[in-house]
Amino acid sequence: MKKSLFLILALWASIAVHASLPEVILHDMDGREVNVASLAQSGKPVIISFFATWCKPCMRELKAMHDLYPDWQDETGVEMYIVSIDQGQDVQKVKPLVNGNGWEYHVLLDPNETLKREMNVQTVPHLFVLDKNGNIVYNHVGYTDGDEDAIRTYLR
Repeated sequence: MKKSLFLILALWASIAVHASLPEVILHDMDGREVNVASLAQSGKPVIISFFATWCKPCMRELKAMHDLYPDWQDETGVEMYIVSIDQGQDVQKVKPLVNGNGWEYHVLLDPNETLKREMNVQTVPHLFVLDKNGNIVYNHVGYTDGDEDAIRTYLR
């Protein structure tokens, strides 16, 4: 059953190949504008993970990837962007959370959920992996311990 589910998810994820990032302007934690479409033009693999400070599975996913991210960078040159969908006063919690956990991820803020809507993200956590050509080759909703293994596979 587990293998069948994995195969179905892998097939579904492979359908997303050749999709690209939308032209959306977000801000980083320092207020600088970032055109999301430009993230796919780096010539490196990219991970984009949507999260919220109140989301427990999001925190588990980001903490698990924190330990693996330096190795992934060494192996593939991947850049990771985490996109907060926090709104209102919760936006003020993002920077202390990121700094408190020592996360070296690029952080983007999407309080109006513009990118979230453009990428058809319904719930968090929702993660996308782009290949070095900027094609979305994997996307995954939710988090279960061990999901990082699939991410590593798609990064390679």
